[in-house]
Amino acid sequence: MTLPPQLVVHRDKELMAEAAAARLITRIVDVQAARGTASVVLTGGRNGNALLAAIAASPARDAVDWSRLDLWWGDERFLPEGDPERNVVQAREALLDRVPLDPERVHAMPASDGQAGDDVEAAAEQYAADLAKAAGPEDHAGVPSFDVLLLGMGPDTHVASLFPEHPGVRETGRTVVGVHGSPKPPPTRVSLTLPAIRAAHEVWVLAAGEDKADAVALALSGPGEVQAPASGAYGTNRTLWLLDRAAASAIPADLYPPA
Repeated sequence: MTLPPQLVVHRDKELMAEAAAARLITRIVDVQAARGTASVVLTGGRNGNALLAAIAASPARDAVDWSRLDLWWGDERFLPEGDPERNVVQAREALLDRVPLDPERVHAMPASDGQAGDDVEAAAEQYAADLAKAAGPEDHAGVPSFDVLLLGMGPDTHVASLFPEHPGVRETGRTVVGVHGSPKPPPTRVSLTLPAIRAAHEVWVLAAGEDKADAVALALSGPGEVQAPASGAYGTNRTLWLLDRAAASAIPADLYPPA
């Protein structure tokens, strides 16, 4: 049975980013203390990058053993290596270049000028193979059981690069897909699928701003993942929706009673 999501609402987007950063640092430290290594799936966009910047600014970041952290991505813009619009480039600027990561543990999605060339389907297969190779015998979804998987959500309820009514959101067999004709530029992307997302122990959905309010309310009302992909994003142990007050402002009272 899928557990209902837990909602955490902060005063504003700045406080949300700082609190999410503190929460993520704590989670990584706890997992590393218990198991030695930890794995996190990063998200791009304004909220994902704000969280990374908040980690970079936090004195507590040094509590993390960055050399024992695996980083993956939920989606990527299929652009050339080093393009400033790529999520991995923005993540490096916000945090990754400031901490002592093991480069072998930073699993960026393929670029359009990489080994797979400009074939986005081949790039998706390549990333799926990387995930499968990293999966252990206890992992049954063809991907590692990520400790935390971060997702931003768009005003149309998309998460990763899974858009309402698009083929990728209907995918049940593959763990990674090439995305064509994205309604948000650039049109070609690589994305984890919902089955891969659901392999994570914890899924955290980040949303801030009034422009996300209707989408948050819709996704939490359970319309179905094809119409609202964010409603199909959940973890095996816990699902957190980390919001600011503006993004939470349209949630029905029966789902989130006002204080």
